[in-house]
Amino acid sequence: MEPVDSGVADAEPHDDGTSREEAPAADETVPPTLGQVLLAVEELWPESLAESWDEVGLVAGRPSAPITRIMFAVDPTLEVIEEAVEWGAELLITHHPLLLKGVTSVAATTAKGKAIHRLIESGTALLTVHTNGDSAVGGVSDVLADALGLEEVAPLTLASNGLPEEGIGRVGQLADVMSLGDFAARVFGILPSVAGGVRVSGDKDGLVRRIAVCGGAGDSLFNEVLASNADVFVTADLRHHPASEAREAAVDGRPYLIDVSHFASEWLWLPAAASALGNVLSDQGHDVEIQVSTTNSDPWDFILTPG
Repeated sequence: MEPVDSGVADAEPHDDGTSREEAPAADETVPPTLGQVLLAVEELWPESLAESWDEVGLVAGRPSAPITRIMFAVDPTLEVIEEAVEWGAELLITHHPLLLKGVTSVAATTAKGKAIHRLIESGTALLTVHTNGDSAVGGVSDVLADALGLEEVAPLTLASNGLPEEGIGRVGQLADVMSLGDFAARVFGILPSVAGGVRVSGDKDGLVRRIAVCGGAGDSLFNEVLASNADVFVTADLRHHPASEAREAAVDGRPYLIDVSHFASEWLWLPAAASALGNVLSDQGHDVEIQVSTTNSDPWDFILTPG
């Protein structure tokens, strides 16, 4: 990438021998500061939408620093941070927090400490957009619902500080009835490839149309899913006991369950988020290069199955 023109011309002398600088031309763009990017992020994914237990916002970085390159990723792992640094990103935006729980030290003797040191020493800022990115219009579950072709989409649970369209999870309708097996194949087809694949609980030939989704871990939403009359619930990290209890409580076998990779379900949001932020910054007259991380931060490497 060519260096961004600051718009400042060479200094020209005054009659008294001092110099002056010309203002940037009206049609020239300048990189935003980190503070200006934070305002654009707040416009898209307000921090007020984050759940009370969550930790979102700026983790490292000076608001006055200029930003020419931004990378989006699911996880702030050391590998992802290194990818951002090598690409020259001054800002890394991740869905998952680096410091969700309180710490008393960021010494470079732990993975999180090493991450903080690498970020600061490289001049790379880190910003977390987590449950505010889940809840907002165009957020994680909205993108998942759109990728699955859902219509008449509404939140599973309303945001306490948001619009009627905002909240955790989504529920909507398929254009046509499908078998559970065919719908599971559609789910598999839209997700990035990961070791865990897709797990399904239910009658493969059972017909489904009303679909509930939650990017990331959603087994705390079973009551809302039942109330929504969904035929199937697509989410990640389904644990044995909540899944078993949900199947025991199912009415006519529904809702069926589709368990996907946590990473994969949230990765889908990254390109959409990068595009949305790029549009806001462009509308504000800023020229910023935005890229999605190519690092697969799903923790599983391979899986063994019967047969």
